[in-house]
Amino acid sequence: MKKTLLGLALVATLMTVSCKKETKEQMKEATESVGDEMDEAMDTAAVKMDAAVDSTKVKVGETLEKGAEKMDEAGKKMKEAVTK
Repeated sequence: MKKTLLGLALVATLMTVSCKKETKEQMKEATESVGDEMDEAMDTAAVKMDAAVDSTKVKVGETLEKGAEKMDEAGKKMKEAVTK
């Protein structure tokens, strides 16, 4: 009877230690997975931000060109008004 109880206690101890190792491995894998997902999310956000910045630069450039054209036209009209 004592041998049976000791055997069961030994099996229970081995299973507990074994489960702890598996749990640690699972936690490590989960942590790595979350880290990888965060890296991917940050990379995706960086790409989107770069695209938005590029788009904004183009729009600002176009707006400045249109503004410059309007200023040139206004300057020409003022010269014409002065010469008349």
